Amino acid sequence: MLIAAVDVGSARARAGLFTPDGRLIARASRGFATHPSPGGQAGFVFAEIWNAVAEALAEARRMAGASPADIGALAFDATCSLVVDAAGFGPDVIAWHDHRAVAEAARMSALDHPVVTRAGGRVSPEMQTPKLMWLNAHRPEIIAAGTPIRDLCDHLAHRATGAGVRSLCAAAAKWPYLPGQGWARDLLGLLGLGALDLPGRVLPAGTAIGPLSAQGAAELGLDRNCVVAVGLIDAFAGALGAAPDMPALIAGTSNCVMASGVPAAPALWGPYPGAILPDEDVTEGGQSATGATLEQVRRLYPGPETHETILARIAARPEPEPGLHVLPDLKGNRAPFADPQMRGVIHGLATGADGLDALYWRTAVGVALGTRQVIGHMGLAPARIAMAGGQARSALLRQLYADATGAEIHWQPEDAVLRGTAIAAAAPHLGGIRAARARFGREVQVTHPAPAARERRERDWRIFLRMQEHRAEIIEMSGG
Repeated sequence: MLIAAVDVGSARARAGLFTPDGRLIARASRGFATHPSPGGQAGFVFAEIWNAVAEALAEARRMAGASPADIGALAFDATCSLVVDAAGFGPDVIAWHDHRAVAEAARMSALDHPVVTRAGGRVSPEMQTPKLMWLNAHRPEIIAAGTPIRDLCDHLAHRATGAGVRSLCAAAAKWPYLPGQGWARDLLGLLGLGALDLPGRVLPAGTAIGPLSAQGAAELGLDRNCVVAVGLIDAFAGALGAAPDMPALIAGTSNCVMASGVPAAPALWGPYPGAILPDEDVTEGGQSATGATLEQVRRLYPGPETHETILARIAARPEPEPGLHVLPDLKGNRAPFADPQMRGVIHGLATGADGLDALYWRTAVGVALGTRQVIGHMGLAPARIAMAGGQARSALLRQLYADATGAEIHWQPEDAVLRGTAIAAAAPHLGGIRAARARFGREVQVTHPAPAARERRERDWRIFLRMQEHRAEIIEMSGG
């Protein structure tokens, strides 16, 4: 039997096939479009995502030489995007980074409620409840009709099985749900969402949902005997698949630091009991749109460039532009400021042929310093950090994060996000999610902080903090 994991990110669906002992034997991906709209809106089309999932699975099977009957287990992870399964509503997936609900998030943040406390006291418009409030205000017929509205990871599982099951991971982290207590109906009433229908059992990651439906099997090119398990939000899947027993840094489109035993605090999301593992809580400290910021810089190049070629060129030269400094808050700040309206700053724009490389590198430095700030805000001083996500594939960036944080970076090369989702898929077959995680463990590569970089990064850190002070002063002088 092979175990399939599907990761749906911000632009691509990726499929991986694993053996029961945790070996990754095939991986494939397919892209899908983002559909932006004015007013901070952005969405996806679920049919495009589903087609990308099916094509990625088919390609992974082809690469592995596997038949449909060989795939016995499947789970999905995805960004915390919101699927609104209503006729005439399009695009029908509100993207995780959509900021249409800034006003609704502020209104919710003013309430004294445990759900708000677990959102760090200031609810992000990237969470689902503000988006539900926006729907209720602008498309009330959708709420009134009892339209199916799900987290993307849940809707993928629903399309595959036909079952109405919700992931505890998604419900606890992004919805008005309190583990051990259930849906916060009192809060929904205060927000005008008392009529919201939220059907479906809320189950922990790694719980068997059931076999593929006839439609799901046909669309995915798999056998109906394949059992689908409850999945996770993508960052949580990365934390599950990364090196255990240390905080995890998921560095992809955004950066998330995931750790257990962190109490509730302003601008931190959590703690969420059972969101990844039973009897264990997890708290998230985040940076919004970090990898996306590097992608924006990449798009400034006049010719075709990849992140790999840019980083290789930077690594082969002396470190560029010591006078260039970046606050990389392209789309707001999650922690420590919890301000979705905050914007980035560039000091000392470089010119010349190497200017864009300098801007790219110094943006990466700013992102890594932001991660250091998040870790400190969480009250952590770890000697080791497990790193996962797209940025972790770069040895240069792993070294940068080690130097910026002062911690060893432990990287599991075989795709921690897909591995975490495969662990959830395998859990019903291997005696539970903890047993599956132990079975899937792999050796890691360790990057140590470079002593020669310490003085430079400490100087960068002092400048980073001073720039934040100056930004706050300028915002106040500008009238807010």
